[in-house]
Amino acid sequence: MLSRTIRRSILDSKISSSALPPTFLLPLRARCFNTTTQHIETPSAGLDASQMPLNSVAASAEDAVKPKGPPRRKAPTAPAPITTPMAVDSSVKEMLPLLAVQPSHYINVHIHGKPYLVTQGDSVRLPFHMPGVIPGDVLRLNRASSLGSRDYTLKGAPYLDERIFECRATVTGTEAEPMRVKETKKRRNRRIHTVRSKHKYTILRISEVKIKQLEDIKGS
Repeated sequence: MLSRTIRRSILDSKISSSALPPTFLLPLRARCFNTTTQHIETPSAGLDASQMPLNSVAASAEDAVKPKGPPRRKAPTAPAPITTPMAVDSSVKEMLPLLAVQPSHYINVHIHGKPYLVTQGDSVRLPFHMPGVIPGDVLRLNRASSLGSRDYTLKGAPYLDERIFECRATVTGTEAEPMRVKETKKRRNRRIHTVRSKHKYTILRISEVKIKQLEDIKGS
């Protein structure tokens, strides 16, 4: 029995490697010993940028130029000043003196795209907190869609020329609404999320509504 096993082991050792099955038929453990590993050498520090490949140089340049963190928003730029004076329509020249002699005037001004129909002495509570202003500041409102009195109305398309009128508002202060508490809850969940909010609003008082004369419009 022992001699038979010895003889079989000797015969197995004489089998050449060419008689073995291909690599893809061997088990996974046998493939690890038959595969060759790739060795990638990193470039040495003595090489300059001209000897390195172009794709690696471009990638390193992009990493150096790319800013870290979220992109910053650009600050809004002021509109360019009007160099050439706008021509005044003949109908405006004819009706503007009649509108100017009226006892009281109203104006439909636009603040941040929202219209407000006001007259001199009115108080306006803006639906937001205007940044960068303090109580006592005087603001000129130069965007209006209509200007009129009891007998006449001047409408813009869509806005009036700011040289025709002067509307000024004084910041009187800010108001804060009562604290709002809102509780939100999901179904089949005992957790209750509480949200608290307290908004502030800017208060303006219309201090001046004036219609300019034709001489002032032509001179500006």
